Amino acid sequence: MQLLDELSMIYTTCIMVYAVFSHRQSTRACLAIFLAILSLAVFITGCYHYLQDPVFHQNMFALLTTVVVLRSMWIMELLLRPSRRVKGGDVDLISDVAEQARVNRRDEDILKTMWTMISCGLSAVAGGFLIWNLDNIFCGTLRRWRRDIGLPWGILLEGHGWWHIFTGIAAYFNLTWAIWLRYCRDVKQDNVQLAWPSVFTSVPVVVRVETKNGKSN
Repeated sequence: MQLLDELSMIYTTCIMVYAVFSHRQSTRACLAIFLAILSLAVFITGCYHYLQDPVFHQNMFALLTTVVVLRSMWIMELLLRPSRRVKGGDVDLISDVAEQARVNRRDEDILKTMWTMISCGLSAVAGGFLIWNLDNIFCGTLRRWRRDIGLPWGILLEGHGWWHIFTGIAAYFNLTWAIWLRYCRDVKQDNVQLAWPSVFTSVPVVVRVETKNGKSN
């Protein structure tokens, strides 16, 4: 059961790897990427089943996550930062000066918000990792405190539980960022917007923009 619980993290991240690298690729390239990622997932599964070493799982998960995040950051900067976008030549410039200025402002605002989302996600992971390690280091003391405090407040000292909560928050930010970035890669920035009233009291949600006639783009 532990293998199924932990390997699901690997498989989910492999799906993210495929989504990031296969976008707008040819059918043959998508198939090659799929087979490569599938082979990697099978390899990690076999090695982890044989080694039974949680450190191996943690390293593989961290490696895959790092690949997804860094690749997405690179795409985001190249696609949305006006200076890099022009230099790369991947997006045609708009002939209308006013419209080009609007697009630049829009993309700069999106880029700024995306970096805020990334910071929140990374902060959640770092906070969860810190609590998890403190839980491992002071396990005996925390267990004694939980017994002394009792339920329900004792559960607040469950460090591993907080790790899952914080990584869940980080995963939500990462997936929401990935969804928004995919709209940007399809040049559909004007079709959606990010609803995020407050950084501290709400979570970001990608929503469709309604036109004047009440229909979504």
